[in-house]
Amino acid sequence: MAGMASPRCRRTLLPALVAVATLLAAAGCSRGTPKAAAASPSPAPVTAAPTPAASPAPQDPAAQAAALVATLSDEDLVGQVLMPYAYGSSATTVSGGSAAGNRKLAGVDTPAQMIARYRLGGLILVGFSADDPTGANQPTTNVDNAEQVRDLTAGLQKAGAALKTGGVPLLVGTDQEFGVVTRIKDGVTLLPSAMAIGAAGDPVRTEKGWNAAGAELAALGVNVDFAPDADVLGTAGGVIGSRSFGGDPKAVAAQVAAAVRGLQGAGVAATLKHFPGHGATATDSHSDLPVLHQDLNRLEAVDLAPFSAGIDAGAWLVMSGHLDAQAIDPGVSATFSHKVLTDVLRGRLRFTGVTVSDAMNMAPAEKYAAGDAAVRALNAGNDILLMPPNLEAAYDGIRRALASGTMARSRLVEAATRILTLKYRLAAAPSPGAEALDSAEHRAAAAELSAAAITQLRGPCGARLRGPVTVTASGGREASRSSFEHALRAAGLRVVSRGGAVVHLVGYGDGGGDLRADATVTVAMDTPYVLGRATSGILLASYSSTPASLNAVARVLAGKAKPTGRSPVTVPGLPRTVC
Repeated sequence: MAGMASPRCRRTLLPALVAVATLLAAAGCSRGTPKAAAASPSPAPVTAAPTPAASPAPQDPAAQAAALVATLSDEDLVGQVLMPYAYGSSATTVSGGSAAGNRKLAGVDTPAQMIARYRLGGLILVGFSADDPTGANQPTTNVDNAEQVRDLTAGLQKAGAALKTGGVPLLVGTDQEFGVVTRIKDGVTLLPSAMAIGAAGDPVRTEKGWNAAGAELAALGVNVDFAPDADVLGTAGGVIGSRSFGGDPKAVAAQVAAAVRGLQGAGVAATLKHFPGHGATATDSHSDLPVLHQDLNRLEAVDLAPFSAGIDAGAWLVMSGHLDAQAIDPGVSATFSHKVLTDVLRGRLRFTGVTVSDAMNMAPAEKYAAGDAAVRALNAGNDILLMPPNLEAAYDGIRRALASGTMARSRLVEAATRILTLKYRLAAAPSPGAEALDSAEHRAAAAELSAAAITQLRGPCGARLRGPVTVTASGGREASRSSFEHALRAAGLRVVSRGGAVVHLVGYGDGGGDLRADATVTVAMDTPYVLGRATSGILLASYSSTPASLNAVARVLAGKAKPTGRSPVTVPGLPRTVC
């Protein structure tokens, strides 16, 4: 949608970063431990929606938000900045186990009660699969299929309509990155992974694909996608991997900007993550605090470039990472660093949208008690606190900080105003119907991206097989093997159980021990690094295991398509492509 881009600084960033790292060191930007204050009671349920104040013209979301914020109590403001997860696949009817989980998290039984009691501004839908590198902090799943998600989000919005902020939608978010981090898989179009899109190297196709994804999320009632990943990959291992568009900052920047335009053109807010860049470290921020050793030159030229491009494209959210950027604020996680989030992201990159923390139930954030962590993160510059491990403690901690003066009310007003501005923007976006889900047009966009990604890294260009084919796969990939066999048959190849040319599939987390020495063809369905250890005469990368990606590989092996992709990362000993 036009006219919603966030302005940013056009000046070179390096002098500013130097100033941040040196001249501002004594400015007291990193907040200390909040002072102790008398405990405050847990919030009372909201039973009715007061009449909202008169709103300015609908074309001015920021003015509308400011007018509404002026009518809100401290309790309402605190609720706006919290975005927890909840147990249960329905807003109002949950199992006994889900009710117990919600009571432990928030002292209520259902997601709807959670929204009412804490006057929440939003909620995240969670879930995980076997190959999901983010599974460690996903305590439950409330995503089963498209119809269930539509019912759940409708129930959540109904609960939010009873709040004083009920004139604007709740933020309902999820991590729909595609590839290994894909929360909603059943009944929707699946794009290939970010790395596959990077291999395709066509921002026009990227924007088209992400616009299709955004339309389907909107049809499901999801209005915030915690994507795209703006990290520039600089290591073969770690939690980012194929979630990144690649290792070249200019190419990644172009892809990030295209994904932002696509999502937000469909009325779904895009989120750049993980600021200031998670791609150069193999340490998993779910379990430890990664240290970024890059100097300021590297940060400016590489890691910050895609974030700048995404901000230029109008991204409405930026997610802070649990990352120790030594060149900016050594020893302090970006989640809790005023220098990183306020001085750099806002002061120098001029981002004016909503900042959201990475999950507060990850180990680096759980260094502090839930209430203390919430206050520290808000004071650093986060507007939304994602997935606090104890919602009641986070809520009460913020209220105590307001009462004691440890956090200024103006900081909360600022955050809530940004959040509500975003909500007014989203409220004006069109809402597609269920007919948008997994439509033929959207499947075609995903298929185009998937086909353009297929990369050949060894063997004569074209990789055509003649005669029967036997498909094998590394452990636990039977579903991919079966899907690929079906794709090969559809492409005209004969598949046999043994005796044919062996095509071996490897995927997320696989290493040298998962390869087959006798394979004629090895196909990497995640990052291509493992191909550097393969002995097959033909090496292909799909970077993804969706049916569309496997169909595209099958068409290459049947001689019906050329592998036109180019590896977006360097694999030692192999070219980016042989074609």
